[in-house]
This record gives sequence, structure tokens and C-alpha cells, in this order.
Amino acid sequence: MAEKKKINVGMIGHKFMGRLHNHAYTNVEAAFDIQSRPVKKVLCGIGDDVPETAKRWGWEEWSNDWEAVVARDDIDLIDIVAPSKLHKEIAIAAAEAGKHVFCEKPLAMNLQDAKEMVHAVQKASVVNTIGFNYRKTPAISLAKKLIDDGRLGRIFHFRGLYSQDWLVDPEFPLAWRLRESEAGAGSSWDLGAHVVDLARFLVGEIDEVIGSQMTFIKERPVAKIEDGLTAIAGDEMGIVDVDDATSFLAKFEAGAMGLFEMTRYGTGHKNENRIEIYGSKGGIIWPGFENQNQLYFYDAEDPDGERGFRRIQIGEGSHPYSSGWWPVGHNIGFGETFVHEVYDLLTAIDHKAEVSPSFVDGYKCQEILAAVDQSIAARSWVKVSEVGNL
Repeated sequence: MAEKKKINVGMIGHKFMGRLHNHAYTNVEAAFDIQSRPVKKVLCGIGDDVPETAKRWGWEEWSNDWEAVVARDDIDLIDIVAPSKLHKEIAIAAAEAGKHVFCEKPLAMNLQDAKEMVHAVQKASVVNTIGFNYRKTPAISLAKKLIDDGRLGRIFHFRGLYSQDWLVDPEFPLAWRLRESEAGAGSSWDLGAHVVDLARFLVGEIDEVIGSQMTFIKERPVAKIEDGLTAIAGDEMGIVDVDDATSFLAKFEAGAMGLFEMTRYGTGHKNENRIEIYGSKGGIIWPGFENQNQLYFYDAEDPDGERGFRRIQIGEGSHPYSSGWWPVGHNIGFGETFVHEVYDLLTAIDHKAEVSPSFVDGYKCQEILAAVDQSIAARSWVKVSEVGNL
């Protein structure tokens, strides 16, 4: 058997998202039959722990200089898991160097930067994808198939709730996700990006929005130490200048109504992303990552007296992505959705094809969230088409 082609990866970033992307490159070949195998060539990051992390994760080399990594002739794919404020600069440099690009969400710090990133990868004709890994959950992919097959009929309602509770404690430090200069926005971009992307993926484009936003605790202890998702409070206090919770109403182009809520104050929930979709022929409920391997489906065409939401246990061989994993009932976890992302990306590179979601999807998601921000400021409905265009 001929040796597989290699795709050399340079990954920029090595914290929470870096660990998940590393998991994906490590396991994708064991799960799926791929034409080209990823080679973990260079891990790049800032901090004294980069060399040890690279060794422990199995990367061939390490670096503190992302520009040098991007410029290397032996790197085929740049994976960006660095903070949001660095996405634009790295992605554009990678595209101009002819590298394929995998960038975590949100795509950029603002809509103009996102547009420039889209234009850069399009001009360079490189394969590009954004980290909307929730699309790659088998239950969501099955929901997409049911909708595309017409099993729900005409869609009337989309409801999306993303609830975490890690900010309920007022003593939690003012970490980077709570600073606009570092994160761009709060719950709206961090959590809302996933809900909006799922809405577009499952139901279609959004025409108009009106939103509301709150910052419940406006001052927090400034972090004296930050490391990924963890932080230790210092003695000084600082201002929280991003949203803690955002909700908005939406009108879809196809006529459906949308209800969205994202909060970091959902006491008791660590990572619930619940999706409900109701149509003329049926309904779908996905209970979120706390129960990611279940999908509830109501078929209005079932016989009278037998109707009701049925629980589909995800894992059958016919379910999307499930063939790469375990028998039904032997559930996959959060990390496997990143394996699916890398599998789709490598397949697209092999076939010189587009991959979904692309940078365009990242831009369109950010366009909707920018419209929500404008609607909050204006206290009125805002059409998405009037906010920006590619």
C-alpha cells in the first residue's frame, strides 16, 4: 500500500481550544479512512510551557513566533486557536502564504476584519474553515437531514438557548473573556455564535433581529494570573465592558420566527445548548452537550394515538459520523466533534473542495450578531442585509 500524503500542520495556540484541536489531529486517522494524514509539525504559543506542552502532545517542534511558522515552506495548514484579537492578522498572513486555514470562532473582532479575512482566503484559493464544531455533532447532523428530507414540513419556530453559569460568582476574576479589547464581546459572540450558526445551518438565513442585553456584575477583581480558562483574582477592581447575557428575536427569510438566549448566568448549567425546531409536520429537540447523544423527534404523521416525541439514541451506523466510533449506546463526547471538523477539513483539502462551515459562514454569523448589537443600541428591529455585505 502506498504511503499516505502528509499534511503538515502548524497550530497557533496551546490552551483550551488548542488541546481540543490537538485531540482531533491525534485521533482522526484512527476514526476515519482519510487519504492524507495530518502531521503535527509545529506547536506555537506564548509562555514557558510551550516546549513541554509540545512534547507531551506529540508535536515535532515548538515555536514562540507565529510569523516564522506561517512563513515555513513545509507547513500546509495553519490552525488558529489563539485569542480572537489575533485571528485576522494570522489568517490573512497564512492565506497570503498559500496555507489552508482553520480558525476558531469568532472569526474576527469586528465585521470589517471578518470581511478582509474572507477576501484573503478567497483571493488565495485556500481551503478555509471556522470552528463551529456544534454542526459536527451527529445529533445535529441528523436533525439537518430530517429537515432537508422534509420530515418537519414548513418550519415555524426556531428556539436556541445557550446557558452556562461560570460567572454567577461575583468574585470570579476579570479574565480576558470579560474584556472587550481581548474578546470583542461577551456572551453574544462567545455563546451566541454557536446558536446563530446552528440556526443558519438548520433553518436558513435570518432577515431581521431585535435584541436585549445585560451586564449583571459590572466590576470584578482584576486577574493577577490567567491561564486558559482559569484565573486568580488580585486586589484591584476593574470594569466588565462586555455583555453577560444577550437575547434576541429574529425573523427568518423563509418566514420562521426565532428566539435566542445566551447567558453566563444560567445557574446549574455548565454547557447547555438546547435547540428546538417546530414545523407543520413535526418537531425536533436537541437537549445540548449535556446530553449530546440524544435527539427528540415528533412526527405528526404517526398514527392517531401513537404520536409523541421519540428519543433517538445517536450512534447507529447510519447516523452522521457514527461509523467512525463505537456501537450504539457507547457514546462519544465533546472532543469528537473536533475530530469530525478535522476529518471534513482534510477531506476538502484532498479533493480541492470547499468545506462547510467556511469563513463566509463565520462572516454571516458575525453579521447577524452585529445586527443584534445595532438593534440594542437603536431599540428597534434591524435588517441584517443593511449591516454589511461581502
